[in-house]
Amino acid sequence: MRITRTRGVVVAGVAISSLALAGCATEATPAEETSELTIGSIDLAAAGCPADIKIATDWFPEAEHGHLYELVGDDPTFEANSEYSVTGPLVASGEYTGVDITIVSGGSARPDYLQPDGMLYAEDDIFAGYVGSDEAVVHSGSYPTVGVFAPLEKDPQMIMWDPETLPEIETIADLGEADVPVRVFPGGYYIDYFVSTGVLSADQIDSTYDGAPDVFVGAGGTIAQQGFASAEPYIYENEIAAWGKPVAFELINDAGYPKYPAVVSVKPETITEYADCLTALVPVLQQAAVDYYADPVETNALILDAVEAYNSFWVYSAETAEFSVAAQLELGLAGNGHDDIVGNIDPERLQSLIDIATEMYGADEEKGIVTDLTADVIFDDSFIDPSIGF
Repeated sequence: MRITRTRGVVVAGVAISSLALAGCATEATPAEETSELTIGSIDLAAAGCPADIKIATDWFPEAEHGHLYELVGDDPTFEANSEYSVTGPLVASGEYTGVDITIVSGGSARPDYLQPDGMLYAEDDIFAGYVGSDEAVVHSGSYPTVGVFAPLEKDPQMIMWDPETLPEIETIADLGEADVPVRVFPGGYYIDYFVSTGVLSADQIDSTYDGAPDVFVGAGGTIAQQGFASAEPYIYENEIAAWGKPVAFELINDAGYPKYPAVVSVKPETITEYADCLTALVPVLQQAAVDYYADPVETNALILDAVEAYNSFWVYSAETAEFSVAAQLELGLAGNGHDDIVGNIDPERLQSLIDIATEMYGADEEKGIVTDLTADVIFDDSFIDPSIGF
């Protein structure tokens, strides 16, 4: 089914939801009727962009994706049947750009678990998708992609543990030395890295984690577990009553895995076919990130509306979203990187990740990765506006 909701409006400084206005509101304008809107200073249609720029994320809506949801204008339409997606007029700092945007949840949010790079090749209407820099290397032979905008400087991925039960543990390396079992989702490239470098041992990895807290809680603090540093610390302390206390953690980036997560990426041919579009669009993505972290309230409300509309197993609270934004900024997950620019990458850091992944998987014929990759092959920074930053 399709569900249409109206985002909150502000009257005299007070946010009022669409539900509160239901008695007097006019019928919401469908996203398909955005031709009546006035185009602002940025015209993505004139730049040759698709009429609906469809971008695939790697999970359900959450604050780590806020930079994308910041682009969705008023009266979005939610799809909760054929896919989980939201469509609305694409706005740049509140101004209509002449096209729509659709944000579709991919990866484990899909029944087939197809990742965004696979979605780019399976579905012609998808323009861009989230691709981690390690995925771009490992999938270079099967689903080659080129990143154009890196919304996060560090991966929120971390490994966490109970500081009360394991007070001597301060790092992931300490977990390895103490032989603490580490529970993770299967297939994580960062886990392969930690095992291949001796930070962790293969026999301490438990790859049966499914996202549920039961095993971690039931173990009483004797095991470690993966999670997002911008979510789980709040959730476990405040929303999981059976735990109800802080966790300690280390980010995988800080432990030596130099990944750029969720890089907005396109197929290689898109770089040339839609060069004018990307020249106009990427600075819009950059500014949306700056705008979101400066004032995330309305966009977080849209994220929560989407979660509610999808009515899936995914549960996400306003408090978690608020915590996430603060944590992303505090931990340096979001922000400028090695310079004063948002959304670009450090070529040396990216090359080090390429070298790590190539060393681990270069001889794996099943993966069939391209073994002579360079940073400029999997990330094109020519569309980045160097004047935009936090």
